[in-house]
Amino acid sequence: MCTYSTEKLDVERSSGKGADGWFPLRTATVYYDHPVHAPDDHTVNIDFLNPERGPGARVAVELSLDSAKALIEALQVTVERAAHH
Repeated sequence: MCTYSTEKLDVERSSGKGADGWFPLRTATVYYDHPVHAPDDHTVNIDFLNPERGPGARVAVELSLDSAKALIEALQVTVERAAHH
């Protein structure tokens, strides 16, 4: 595995929806690496997890660099608007 950059953070008071429905999230890992499914050679990958609930409590995302940049911008706008609401 050739992970180039990895960041892990706690995401308490958050939820994710998997095959078995909604579950509380505990961690998020963001990394740049080879994707499993996306067509690009490398992607920005985000894994939302609740390790206490086993491997089924995971939501995975593989984003192209352009999509990851657009997501960052959308998150920034949304968070700034929410902070002033």
